[in-house]
Amino acid sequence: MIPPRTIVCLGLSQLISWGITYYLIGSFGPLIIGELGWSRAIVYGGLSAALIVMGLTSPLAGRLIDRHGGVRVMTAGALLNAVGCVGLALSHSVPAYYAAWLCLGLSMRLSLYDAAFAALARIGGPGARRPIAQITLLGGLASTVFWPLGHLLAEFLGWRGALIAYAGFALLTIPLHRALPSSRYVRPEPSASVPELRPLAVSRSDVVTGGILYATLTTLANFLNAGMSAHMIGILAGLGIAASVSVWIATAQGIGQSLARLCEVLFGRRLPPLTLNVLACLLLPVCFLGSLFAGLSPWIALAFVFGYGAGNGLLTITRGTLPLVLFDHASYGAFVGKLLAPSFILSATAPIVYALVIRRYGEIGALSLSVALACAMLAAALMLKLRFARPAPLDTAAEE
Repeated sequence: MIPPRTIVCLGLSQLISWGITYYLIGSFGPLIIGELGWSRAIVYGGLSAALIVMGLTSPLAGRLIDRHGGVRVMTAGALLNAVGCVGLALSHSVPAYYAAWLCLGLSMRLSLYDAAFAALARIGGPGARRPIAQITLLGGLASTVFWPLGHLLAEFLGWRGALIAYAGFALLTIPLHRALPSSRYVRPEPSASVPELRPLAVSRSDVVTGGILYATLTTLANFLNAGMSAHMIGILAGLGIAASVSVWIATAQGIGQSLARLCEVLFGRRLPPLTLNVLACLLLPVCFLGSLFAGLSPWIALAFVFGYGAGNGLLTITRGTLPLVLFDHASYGAFVGKLLAPSFILSATAPIVYALVIRRYGEIGALSLSVALACAMLAAALMLKLRFARPAPLDTAAEE
């Protein structure tokens, strides 16, 4: 059993780590462009470079956690988060700017959800499903907390001073990571009362098919999330909503994420991850179709952002729990690290692709692209559900 203290500490570390790395470009991107005079593609391309590094280092990061546990790996990630933020604050040239982002790419892979999920799977085995969902409750508030906080810090300190403050926040996560136990899950001997929990993908064909569908789904989801995280505020403002109002509407994404995850934690105990995955993917096309009319009213925009956050929040949970029911948890970190690598590498192009689409086709064009991506995700989720539509063996373990 994973201690509640570990779950709370890891949840807090995720809130801070996501806010000071992945979401920082949403707060400081326009300010960096305004001061340095670089193009939008160059500035937002920094996140793309970081995502490429995340993809290239993903298999290695997973193996390191399987072998050494989450404490050492995630602590190293926290230190590199601080180094990357300081590097951005001190950058005055494009090479220095991108060097800082390359550092952040490695640090994000060592400190964000996928590292935390692998660490929990190493500790709790099949019983890690509930802790995985629980740590995302606080992590989902990262944009809600750090987008306004970033703007506030930038007003008083400038964007460079705000990034120095972010480096301080990164160091605060080190004692939180130290709460992770160093133990490893030991599979109990099967008995009549405690049957052996077997993955749904047993044969080689099942493993290959499940791996391809899981990798496709996560790649599409990460691409969509990377594009919207970088441009959400700009898209809302481009639809005619005041810039200050757009910032606050965008924070509803985090609220939607955490409330949806709270509902899953409280009421989704008996809902298999494959079914939850389909429901989450069904919500996204509906929200993005509604987003095409977000310029008509801030309330429509608010409903879109909240709904998108809810769907994305549930998908974050299933990204961590699907491998627990599909594949052997003993090699969770290494195997899932390989499957996630394409999603990081391809999603690295998302901020630039969205920037180019916005420049040529406007905000409606970017939202139309999002509709297409969401529909493709739903198709992949349905195929995964149909292929492995058997009772999930982790439901009883999830209650322990």
